Parts: sequence; structure tokens; C-alpha cells
Amino acid sequence: MTGSDDRHGIHNTISGGVYFSAVVQGAHANVTLQLPATVPAALTGLPAPSPAFTGREAEEESLLAGVRPDPSPAAAAARQVISGLPGVGKTELAVQVAHRALGDADLLPGGVLFIDLFGYDDRRRVGPHRALGSLLRALAVPHEHVPEDLGERAGLYRSVLAAYAAGGRRILVVLDNAMDSAQVRPLLPGDPAIPVLITSRHTLSDLGARVLDLSVLGRQAAVELVGANLRSIVGPADTRVADEPAAAAELADLCGRLPLALSVVSALLADIPTRPLHSMAAALGDARRRLERLSREDLAVRAAFDLSYRHLAPDQARLFRLLALNPGPDLATETVAALAGTEPWDAEDLLLPLARGHFIEPGPPPYGRWRMHDLMRLYADELCRSRDEPGEREAATDRLYLHYLAGAHAADTHVDAGLAPDPLFPDRDEALAWLDAERHNLRAAALAAPGLARPEALVQLHSSLLEFHSLRRHFDEYAELAVAALGTVRASQDPVLRATESSILNNLGTARRELRLFDDASASYQEALALHERDGDPFAAAATLTNLGLTYQQMNRPEEAVDLLRQALDRYPPDSDPRARGMAYNNLGKALHDLRRLPEASEAFAEDIAICRAAGDRRGEGTALNNLGMVLRDMGQYGAAAEAHEDALAAAEETGDLYGAGLALANSGLALAMGRDERGPQEAVDRLMRALEILDSLGDEHMAAQARSHLGLVLIQAGRAAEALDPLESVVEASTRTGDPHTAAMALTNLGTALELTGLYEDAVRAQTRSVSLYRQLGERHHEAKALLNLGLALRHTGGLAAAQDAFHSSATAFRETGDDYLHTQALRLHEETGRWRTRQLPGWLRGSGPRTPGP
Repeated sequence: MTGSDDRHGIHNTISGGVYFSAVVQGAHANVTLQLPATVPAALTGLPAPSPAFTGREAEEESLLAGVRPDPSPAAAAARQVISGLPGVGKTELAVQVAHRALGDADLLPGGVLFIDLFGYDDRRRVGPHRALGSLLRALAVPHEHVPEDLGERAGLYRSVLAAYAAGGRRILVVLDNAMDSAQVRPLLPGDPAIPVLITSRHTLSDLGARVLDLSVLGRQAAVELVGANLRSIVGPADTRVADEPAAAAELADLCGRLPLALSVVSALLADIPTRPLHSMAAALGDARRRLERLSREDLAVRAAFDLSYRHLAPDQARLFRLLALNPGPDLATETVAALAGTEPWDAEDLLLPLARGHFIEPGPPPYGRWRMHDLMRLYADELCRSRDEPGEREAATDRLYLHYLAGAHAADTHVDAGLAPDPLFPDRDEALAWLDAERHNLRAAALAAPGLARPEALVQLHSSLLEFHSLRRHFDEYAELAVAALGTVRASQDPVLRATESSILNNLGTARRELRLFDDASASYQEALALHERDGDPFAAAATLTNLGLTYQQMNRPEEAVDLLRQALDRYPPDSDPRARGMAYNNLGKALHDLRRLPEASEAFAEDIAICRAAGDRRGEGTALNNLGMVLRDMGQYGAAAEAHEDALAAAEETGDLYGAGLALANSGLALAMGRDERGPQEAVDRLMRALEILDSLGDEHMAAQARSHLGLVLIQAGRAAEALDPLESVVEASTRTGDPHTAAMALTNLGTALELTGLYEDAVRAQTRSVSLYRQLGERHHEAKALLNLGLALRHTGGLAAAQDAFHSSATAFRETGDDYLHTQALRLHEETGRWRTRQLPGWLRGSGPRTPGP
């Protein structure tokens, strides 16, 4: 650098770089700078990238797109903000992107400027004035020429950056760890094409920049990060992550997949290379001490959270602490208002700054739900316990439970047709929407209630959610609540709670029956029945007998089921709820159907339909109509069956009964196909495909398997037997795996027919033989008869006419026993026809009227 002094001012020249025009420095100094060709690497401040970086490929590419110069209108924004909760890896992502960009010689020929603004550290925070001074010096502006005035510094900074860009020396500016927009705005280049990366725990949405809200890592990426960290620190011989994949996944979850927490765990594991991962997982399993243990020297999750928490206003901090009192995974704004004892609009005013600071995050659509990261939740809980008075915590918890209990009860009145609708919800759809949204919170609140000295809340929620769980088929969750409620009331000394034991047992039996745990369901019902009879409650005893009868029907014990259901109908008091009698009639109809007493079954379902219509119970009416349709189908009245299923579908759709809609679609498809409906076989196939979508979405493997079996049968009837093979084979596999011999036998019968029609005769014989064996074990003679008839048909193709004739004979006998005259006649006809075929195959001397006489 050379310089000369004259009476007009001072002239400085830095040779070998980019010419920068005159800058006025006060009244007497005129400075002309020639800037270096690139920012000196020693002055950039850019940290080295971590060798263990993983799981951010998509985000990295998105940010790099913004760094690349692109004059098109659709180009990515050059100014980009990376926001996210403390420890999520914002800085590391920015550093990785900067180094990637530097690796491209044509992308950033001027280099990178990096500055840590320490926005959340009161002691080390870098204000705009100081930051500009550091950035100008990094840009090779001599200290003596850096103005003191903030505005002049900002102007010089922008001019220097523009000069570099104009000279073909484009620079990337990285502003790390900013607290707010005021700290950042003076540091932004004047040219919007100069790329800037800003990291902040707050969503700085007012800078005209594109915001990338960085989330935690996926589970696999979190596991890979721990493994990469250990290999980087300890060496490639550290194979603990590969050796303990389950413990590694558990560790990732315990750390909330937060990169900072994963780095702490990695460092702790690296300290003792012999420590197994399951030992670390066990240490972090204690939620009360997890944040304490996620600390190592200068790495600590709690310390990172502290830096953000200190900047909250008092009312924001109070709400943040109280949010941890909710046992569930998220909160609606209305729930937050109840928890805080304020109005929803006031609650939202406090929630929004918490969301901008990533103490909380918005839940999935629709708008109005909020959730916390697991570690942030533990942090809030620690603060709540240490800073809020016990009385305030109790009052907030009371308000929360009152909100959940009132909402669940009011919603239940819209779901249960026997209750008067509560005006808290305008209609059934709104009630169901609330229950769907709050389902996991209600479950968590119910299970947490006994530990919070609120056992009655568990019992009330268990009761209020019965109809909802039944409608949505959440029987595993309902069984969980019932088991917890049963244990709670049995341990209680409160006579009011103890009196609910029999009802809870009855409800537990229903959940277990729907889960196809029939022996357990029967045991629960038997216990409930004994208590009802001890207490002299005839209505409750009759209702339990109704449920027990249905269980026996599903256990393939139809005779016992009929007996129990007749008893139930006799024991209902005359003035009792008629819908209960309707349920007994419905269950009786199912058992009579199994016994092939079809006219009686039809009458029983008709009784239930009449009761449901009188009571306005559309959902119950739809269930009975669907069952009636199956009886009509077996009676050969296919048109009437299809009509009943159509009416059942309409009722299910009106009441939001997805399960009922799935069953009605499946059964109507089968009825249309069997009745050769004019709409054609494709309509039947389409209905069954829609039914499968619904039943699969509900996770009802049993009914989905039955619908697939129906689909196979319809495809066979449509002349598409080859297409039927895959769905039927999947049904056989699934029902065998789940221990459902009835569905397996039904699918094997249809599979055998499809195999026969596609020319795979030996396979068809094997399938039908298995079906006959299963039906025989189940004692289902009518179905066994059908399988025997199909077995005979398959055997005729293989040349086993004698065996086929025997099968037809056994089939005819079984059809006669079950009162199916039509199929009895058909089986006899096939038996005789096969006998004639056998006769034609015999040698002539065996077909004569007498024995062959040997010659002399």
C-alpha cells in the first residue's frame, strides 16, 4: 500500500484488487481504496464444517439455490432466514452451505463473511454498530477509515459489498444467531442480489427474506448423526450404533432428535468408549433428570433454552410454563385459554410470540393447535415446578380438566343417539370434529388423572368416549382406558367410584370383543353380570346378557347365543330404553342367521329397525339394515338385499359411521354381483374397492379380509378369476396369521373356485380340502356343505371321480341337515351325474348286468 500527503487530503491505494470510488471521511479526508481481489480468509470468521453433518440434504440444496445468482423472476430469494428452536442445527446448516458454495469457484469468487451476533446472550450480544465495524475490517477497509456513525458505517458497508459484486467478486454474508430484525436490518446489503444467510431462533418474517423453519432430524438421520459423531471422535472402530440399533433409535427419541442433544450424548459416549448405548438410554429414561444429564462442559441443552427464556415477557413466560401441565401432545388455542384462565384471543396474543421464538410450534392444519418439542416441554415443566406456586398449578390443572370433561360430555351427547344434544356444539359434525382433534389429549388426560388425584376424571372420560371410540373403531384405546378405570375404582374407597365397576367391566368386555379377544370379553361380561345381579339391576343385567350373547355368536356358538339373547329380551324391564331391546334383537338376528333360521333372523332385524326408527337412532338403523341385507341375500332375494345395503350406506354416511359405510359398500357389492344387477359387475367391484379403502384406513384387518374375500368372489362371478387370486391369497395369509379360521375357510373356498376356473385343478383341490377341514372344525355345517360341493367340482377335473362323488354325497347330506333344499337338490344332481361319468369310464364287462364269466 502506498500513500501521499498534500494540502487537499490523504490518498490511499491498496493495489492488486478491485477499484473502489472515493469515500468522503469528514470534511478534510478524501480516501480512494483499491480493495483486494477477495476477502482474506483469515478475516472471514467462517467456522469449519462438522464432518458428522447428516439429514439436511433437501434443506441444504434449497439454501444453495438462493446463494446461486439467477436473474430469472422465479429465482430463489438471495436473502434467507434459517429459524428453529435452540439446538436444532441452524448454524451448522448455514456453515455447511457456505462451505459448499465456496467449493464452487464460480459461485462466490469474493468469499464469505461470517459473524456470530450472539443475539440471545446479554453479555456477548453484538449490536449493529460493532458488527458493522467487524464486517468492514473483514472487507479490508482500514480501521482508521471506518466511520463512527452507525448510518455512515452501514452506507460504507453496503458500498463496499456492491463494489466487490460489481468487480466480479460476489460475497456471501452469513449473519448467525440473530435475536430480532433490528439487530439484522443494518447489516443487510443494499443490493438484494447479494446472498445473505441469517440464523435465528425467531421467525424473522419482516426482512423480505425467505424463511426456512428448520425441524428436528428424522429418526434415521438422528441415529446416523450419533454414529458419525462417534466415528469422528473415537475413530472408525466405534461400532456401538451399528451394534445396538434399537438402543440407538431409543436414544434418538429420548433426545427428541435435536442435534444439540445428540451432540451432547455423542460427547458423553465418546468420553467412555466402553459404555454401551443402552446404558445411556437408561440414564436418559428418567424424564425428571433428562435435561440435567444432557450436559457436558460447554454443551448443555438447558443452557441453550435458558438463553431464549430470559427474553420472554412475564405473561409469555407464565403461559410457557403452564403449557407443560397438559398431559397430551398438543393444545388448541381454546384449551390454552382455559389453562391460563383467559379468553381465546388473549391466549393467541401470547402464543404467537412463543411460536415466533420456537418455544412452541404450530400443529398440523387446521390452524389453532400448538405443540412443544419434548425437551422444551421438560424444560417448561421444570420451570413450572420451581417458579409457580402449587396453588396456581392446581388451579390451572382444574381449569384444564374442566375444559376436557365438559367438552367430552357435550360431544358425547351428539354421538349417542339416546342423549339430548348439548348446545356447547352446534351439531354432530362439530362434536365429532372436536373429538377427533382432541382424541389423544383426552386419552392422555384420562390416564394421567389418577396420578393427579383426579380418579373421577378417568372414569368420566372413559364413559364419555365409549360411543366415539366405537364409531371410530379405536377399541385398543378404549380397552386401555377401561383397564385403567377398572384398576382405579377397585383401588378406591369412594363408594360412588366403586359403584361404577360393573359398568366399566361391561365396557371393557365390548372393547375386547371388538378386538376379537373373545375369551377375555366373555370373562369381563360374566364378572359384570354377577355384579349387576348382586345389585338387583335387571336392566344392566339384560344389557350385559345382550353383549354376552353377541360374543357367543362371534365365537361360533350360535345356539348358546340365541338362548342368552332370548333371556335378555325377557329380562328388560317394560319401561327401559327400547334401544337396548333393539340391540338384543339385532344380536339375536345374527345368531339366527348363523343357524340358517333365515325367516326368524329377518324378523329379528325388522324389530330392531322399527325400534331404531322410532328412537331416531340412524346409526343403529344402518347396522340392522346391513345385517338384514345379508339375510335377504342368503334367501336369494338379491334385489331386496341390495336395497337394504343402500339404505344402510345412506344411514352410515349421514352419521359419519365410516365402519358402517365400509360394511354396507362391501355387502352391496356382493349382492349386486350375485343378483346380476343391471349396473354390471364393475359397479360391484368398484364398491368393494371403496369398502377396502375405508376398512384398511380404520385398521380393521378382520373386516377388510372379509371384504377382500367378497372381492374375490365378485371377480370370479365377473369372469375375472385370475384377478381374484391375489386378494384371496392375501386373505388366507392374513386370517391364518391372526387366528381367524372362519375367514380363512371362506377365502379358501373362493380361492379354490378361482384356481379351478384358471385351470390350476390340483391347487384348487388342496384349497377346498383345507376349507372343508376348517369348517368341520368350526362346526359350520352349511359352509362345510358349500366347500364340499366345490371340492367335488375340483376333483372331477383331476379325474378323481370316486372322491368327487363322495364329496357331493357328503355335501347333499349337510345341505339337507341345514334346510337348504335348493343346494341339496343341486348336490344330489352332481352326485348322480358323477356316478354316470364313472360308469362310462369302466370297462364294458364291468358295466354289464352281471359278473363276467371266465372261459372254459
